[in-house]
Amino acid sequence: MNLSDINWDFNAIGSWPQPIKSVAIVFVAVFVLVAGFFFDTLDGLNALEGVENKEQELKRSLESKQKKAVNLEDYQDQLTQIEAQLYEMIRQMPTKEEVASLLTDISQTGLASGLEFRLFKPGSAIQKDFYSELPISIEVIGRYDELGAFISGVASLPRIVTIHDVNIMPEKKAAKDTKPGALVMTAIIKTYNESEAEASPSKSPVKKPKGTK
Repeated sequence: MNLSDINWDFNAIGSWPQPIKSVAIVFVAVFVLVAGFFFDTLDGLNALEGVENKEQELKRSLESKQKKAVNLEDYQDQLTQIEAQLYEMIRQMPTKEEVASLLTDISQTGLASGLEFRLFKPGSAIQKDFYSELPISIEVIGRYDELGAFISGVASLPRIVTIHDVNIMPEKKAAKDTKPGALVMTAIIKTYNESEAEASPSKSPVKKPKGTK
């Protein structure tokens, strides 16, 4: 078969030899399959992959929600306990009227421990989410055991009082009446009371636990 004798005009495909027709048919079939894959099947596969990914995401979401649903009662019990603890903490916050008395208690605790106050300076109240914070800068001098007794006494007060930024150093400029082994402690004592803006029942972020008087 001489290829130069074949009329390669596509309109004369009927006169092509059978082997050439077979090759042409195979070529056209492959072209159609490839074109169909890229223009139709590929989009379908991409869409299928997206659906499968969405299915896995929904399954994970369902499993997560199912676990939460199974443990819902435990979560509710934990929430009730947390609310009760927070409610008790808020009850330990001094009211605005009690702050002055608490400041006196703090200073009296220091004096009862044998400390000498060089500084006792309440700062401005700092508003937080549902409470206000009152910092008190102090500087006291005394022996190590007296400082320990003071800190322990402050921690034992019936209202919430915390001590921050504690710095203890030996007394450098000792006076004649200074105790042997005297140390100087500077710190910030913080007490807290419920914010007036949150004090009303309609705005209070913490519900009164059931059964609490």
